[in-house]
Amino acid sequence: MMKKCFFNFLVLIAISTCFTLKAEAQNISVEAKLDQQTIRIGDQTKLRLIVHQPVKEKVNFPKLADTLIGKVQILSSRIDTVFDKKDRNLATVTQSFVITSFDQGTYDIPSYSIGSGTGVLKTNPLTLVVQTVQVDTTKAIYDIKQPLAVTYTFWDWLKDHWIWVAVGVLVVLLAGGAIWYFKKQPKVQKLVKEVKPEIPAHTIALNKLQQLRDKKLWQQDAVKQYHSELSDIIREYLEKRYVIKTQEKTTDEIFAALKYMDIANEYRVKLNQVLILADLVKFAKEKPLPVDNELSIENALSFVLKTQQAQVLTQHTEGGREHV
Repeated sequence: MMKKCFFNFLVLIAISTCFTLKAEAQNISVEAKLDQQTIRIGDQTKLRLIVHQPVKEKVNFPKLADTLIGKVQILSSRIDTVFDKKDRNLATVTQSFVITSFDQGTYDIPSYSIGSGTGVLKTNPLTLVVQTVQVDTTKAIYDIKQPLAVTYTFWDWLKDHWIWVAVGVLVVLLAGGAIWYFKKQPKVQKLVKEVKPEIPAHTIALNKLQQLRDKKLWQQDAVKQYHSELSDIIREYLEKRYVIKTQEKTTDEIFAALKYMDIANEYRVKLNQVLILADLVKFAKEKPLPVDNELSIENALSFVLKTQQAQVLTQHTEGGREHV
């Protein structure tokens, strides 16, 4: 009798466990969406991979590089988390990709696998249509109208600009007086002065990156501090090298500012890896592998070395500057 009761108790526990796992699996759902299913050549839209899940559940999004499919390119990506207002135990995690294409056509976006503790879930497939700009060839082309002739004499012009003429005459007189004055002064022998050149932006960045590596922060479990300092170094370099604002800017805004800069696609990808991983660590509590931590600083060093600005040495002299 005792054995039978014990057996029934084990069966009850097994059934309860199965129902619990099934309920948790049903609480996780995935989907894929396009902000715009039809775009023109060169326009941008967003592909969103959305996971509805319990807060404590962890999911693994697919790793996508710089190309989505075919001739559809990925410009940037980010992960956002929104908590359910009615149930704080539920959350929606969205990985967004900014995509574009410069070739007309219809592109089938496949379903993507998203791993979770309960198994692998697949998103729905999508279709992206890229259209060219339509030109109406039936309408006639009109020539530009010629300008109308208006009588305007020198005296008319002088009445309108007499103040500037007076200022110009005054400037000429002052300049002539200054030239006469300095010519009357005894000539002073030019003294060559060595001026210490400013430290280039890439030198500062490389020194800071080496110092960051020597700290060995991520090896001491200070991963967030490591990626924060790495992101700050790269942002400071970009601001000095390309004269853009990077502080208090998102990664998407930085890449938008660098869109027309002369940067090879290979190094754009490396910069994207450094900044995106730093964002994931700081804001999404991502825990990268040691190889990813080392890859970030290697990509940062490579990016700075390959995009550094050519230096022109100058020698300052009293009364002028001479290029050496």
